[in-house]
Amino acid sequence: MDDIEIFLMFSSLLLAAVCFLLYLHARSTAKRVEQSLRDTTSQKQSLSTKYGKMSEQFMPFLKEYPYDPNQFRFIGSPIDGIQFEQDKIIFVEFKTNTSALTQRQKEIQSAVKKGHIEFLEFRIRD
Repeated sequence: MDDIEIFLMFSSLLLAAVCFLLYLHARSTAKRVEQSLRDTTSQKQSLSTKYGKMSEQFMPFLKEYPYDPNQFRFIGSPIDGIQFEQDKIIFVEFKTNTSALTQRQKEIQSAVKKGHIEFLEFRIRD
């Protein structure tokens, strides 16, 4: 082998090694970016949930709320609360932005629409 062939072979190996190292670095960086994106998405969802839980506490006091806020009782889960009116009782679920009812909340809504509501007086005797 002459000097040019040795130089070209060495240069090719060096170039291949550099390309491989760049590939490994890019792959590592991509994994870190993906994890960071997942973390950010999770944090955003967590903040959204906290905002929703916090705002639920104040919604009965908004001027747009159609009932007397003093007659609202906060439950928290599976629905936000119950509004007690003179002639009816209303299950209330507050939502912000585009949030939707959970499956459990849909089941409760369906039970209310079907009239599957009861009043239980439970006594403990001595």
